[in-house]
Amino acid sequence: MDNEKDKRIIMTLDAGGTNFVFSAIQGNREIVEEVRQKAWPHDLDKCLDAIINGFEAVGSQLPGKADGISFAFPGPADYPAGIIGDLPNFRAFKDGVALGPMLEDHFKMPVFINNDGNLFAYGEALSGYLPMLNEKIRQKGGIKQFNNLVGLTLGTGFGCGIVTDSKRLLKGDNSCDAGIHATLNKYNNNWYAEESVSTRAIQRVYAEASGHAFDENLMPKDIHDIAAGKKEGDQQAAKESFRAFGEALGSSIANISTLIDGIVVLGGGITAAWDLFSESMFGELNRRLQDFRGNEFKRLPFKVYNLEEQKEFKQFALGKIKVLSVPGSERKISYDADQRTGIGVSKLGASRAVALGAYAFALEMMK
Repeated sequence: MDNEKDKRIIMTLDAGGTNFVFSAIQGNREIVEEVRQKAWPHDLDKCLDAIINGFEAVGSQLPGKADGISFAFPGPADYPAGIIGDLPNFRAFKDGVALGPMLEDHFKMPVFINNDGNLFAYGEALSGYLPMLNEKIRQKGGIKQFNNLVGLTLGTGFGCGIVTDSKRLLKGDNSCDAGIHATLNKYNNNWYAEESVSTRAIQRVYAEASGHAFDENLMPKDIHDIAAGKKEGDQQAAKESFRAFGEALGSSIANISTLIDGIVVLGGGITAAWDLFSESMFGELNRRLQDFRGNEFKRLPFKVYNLEEQKEFKQFALGKIKVLSVPGSERKISYDADQRTGIGVSKLGASRAVALGAYAFALEMMK
């Protein structure tokens, strides 16, 4: 599937809690000026009108009729049926709304909805991080190629998507898919993982470490600037908030990496603080554990590389190539004996990766 040569046009939507941003993609390229509409998360009629008006405004810019609509929308949901359930941040969707069928009836075209974690991972696997990584490995002279990707979004919440065999998006039977946010929390067994891997987690730890009241208006960027000495505040508390975030994130990545053997790519606004959380994240991933007898073993059966560090990337790319003789034959074969994975940051950016994922998802479903 070469999406860059595909002539079909898919209209897309970036559904935020404050604003809806609409666009259209053809051949993996955005072909219209973005259209913005207020989201109206607590008024169903205004919210649905905004969605229809946004897609109509995009449609008026197109060189021809669109072939479909595809976008990410928060869950819980029955995504294949196009039904959005009770959303905590979109009270307008109380008791469930048949959003997909409504749009199909109005626009007379197929409509596909999924969550942002899935579409982020799909975009990165098909058109972003995974093909870029494999090409860089080949350029360095490595022979190993990676086919599986875990995409994690770091922001208001903690999202996850999984792609296997370079192109197969994991789709759960209950549209829950890779609900990493609901896995256990490293620090508190009564919390979801998201309570320590999210915007509010950074805010909470900063408040606790500084002795200040919790402030939901103090965003991770502000706390990052405090840690860097660019903004007034408790510098040590700011650094601790990202250290704890990185350790909790590393714990969650370790858990999912025991099940999904693949590359991990991070997206979302908090990735801008990579310099503050990555060290504790890798420390957690590469640390050693013990059994009840005190015997030590690695947290994961393979090494986890920092793909943002150029010197480390070279070692990751080359691995340990060995040449073996085939028993009973004069033939020789090469193989890479270094079991490893790596973690890097999206180069597309989460929004573009989600849009490309939505485009690819529609094309795949319309085969």
